[in-house]
Amino acid sequence: MIDDEVAARLREICLALPEAVEKPFGGHSAPSFRVREKLFLMTGEDGLTMTFKAGPGAQEALVGSDPERFFVPRYVGTKGWVGVRLDVEMDWDEIDELIRDSYRLIAPKRLAALVDREP
Repeated sequence: MIDDEVAARLREICLALPEAVEKPFGGHSAPSFRVREKLFLMTGEDGLTMTFKAGPGAQEALVGSDPERFFVPRYVGTKGWVGVRLDVEMDWDEIDELIRDSYRLIAPKRLAALVDREP
């Protein structure tokens, strides 16, 4: 189960984005966030990880720069998603930026354009 404080921070970031909703993924009960039924952030059932969509080259850069925090997730890693360990010290400004980028990649262009580049 995800830490309550971590879950609250993720909800605050994700639900502030246009038309974002929290909706479980498949039969899972862990928090997942969508825009127009498309996932832009998922948390692991064990509460220790989250995954998000990243742009070209970002996965390699993040995992290469800090493999203790970032990893290539199973199943969706080949599609450019990045995993983050939630049981290590979090840089919430960086997480906010990564979530916004994931949202921009998934959301329709009109909604993505509403998200400022600056947090």
